[in-house]
Amino acid sequence: MNLANYIEHTNLKPNALTNDIVQLCQEAIEHGFYGVCVPPYYVQLAKKTIKKAPVKIISVVGFPFGYNTVSSKVEETKKAINSGADEIDMVLNIAAFKSGDIATVQNDIQAVITACHLQNKQVKIIIETCYLNEEEIKLICKICADCEADFVKTSTGFGPEGATLDALKIMRKSLPAKIKIKAAGGIKTSKFAEELIEAGAARIGTSASITLVQPTI
Repeated sequence: MNLANYIEHTNLKPNALTNDIVQLCQEAIEHGFYGVCVPPYYVQLAKKTIKKAPVKIISVVGFPFGYNTVSSKVEETKKAINSGADEIDMVLNIAAFKSGDIATVQNDIQAVITACHLQNKQVKIIIETCYLNEEEIKLICKICADCEADFVKTSTGFGPEGATLDALKIMRKSLPAKIKIKAAGGIKTSKFAEELIEAGAARIGTSASITLVQPTI
């Protein structure tokens, strides 16, 4: 398994510096990672650094808690795309979902998906599985499918727990085959990454990317 093809090399730290993002992009080029995942502020820098290298630029919207207004998420999405983002990872409104306000959740997801698809960009919906039980994961996966998300993503990496095999398996069973899954949060070893891929993940978001692709001795 060529893990590099699955990896979105990630730095979403609030104190990430310009040099950190340049290094992230250079490492992604060197190791052949699928893409880099960077804060919206750094999308233009990532595009300038990557230039014509075959590395996708992913950025985040409504990150990391998801309770921003729908209009602010849509504007954030448009700005990131205009700045050079190829894909958007949007945190759903977890507070609204947990409160049973499904109409707001659907509007939130659909608005960002529409903004992305109008520009022929892919979008991932981050559902933050650590806050959800099995039935809630199934319901939010149905909503994401109804709204025609490209991906559903497990976690922001900022919650109390990241990706788990159990949650990912529930997601895979609950989603149509055409909707892919990105696993993220706490993925520190190649073994765990491979287990997640075997369970149905099509992408791996991690800051430990280089460790994952280094040969074990």
